[in-house]
Amino acid sequence: MADLVIYFSRSGENYFGGQLKNIEKGNTEVIAEYIQELSGADLFKVEPAVEYPADYMQCIDVAKKEQQDGARPEIKETLDDISSYDTIYIGFPNWWGTLPMAMFTQLEQLDFSGKTVKPFVTHEGSGFGSSARDIKKLCAGADIKKGLSIPGANVGSAKDLVSAWIKE
Repeated sequence: MADLVIYFSRSGENYFGGQLKNIEKGNTEVIAEYIQELSGADLFKVEPAVEYPADYMQCIDVAKKEQQDGARPEIKETLDDISSYDTIYIGFPNWWGTLPMAMFTQLEQLDFSGKTVKPFVTHEGSGFGSSARDIKKLCAGADIKKGLSIPGANVGSAKDLVSAWIKE
């Protein structure tokens, strides 16, 4: 059986190391690719059908409204079946204390019974927020392992940390 990484990541204007910067690859995607390289996991990127605004401040306003509305934004492609995977890594940036709502759209459609789930988050100081509680609900029936929390500014040097976490 194989491993899978389901993740959401946003490039472009991001809050990074205390300031707004344009990044070519989202922080969560960098970590997802480390996991793929180190474990051979397959990758599945959750992408909203309607892109978030490129402007960071506008993006976080949209994200906050989605969360307040309990929205389930449409996604470009849906993963329907994870039955061939043992371990599922779930990665996301912390948006307003939890997963971006597009991740809810995807994760609610999957059966996590009997799976091992290892969550990871990229953030600018907020860690997992309340996402651990949400992951328990979204991944009902899974054995949820200790998560990995990485500040966005540290993703470039986090490969050894990711490697140690995968082996735990």
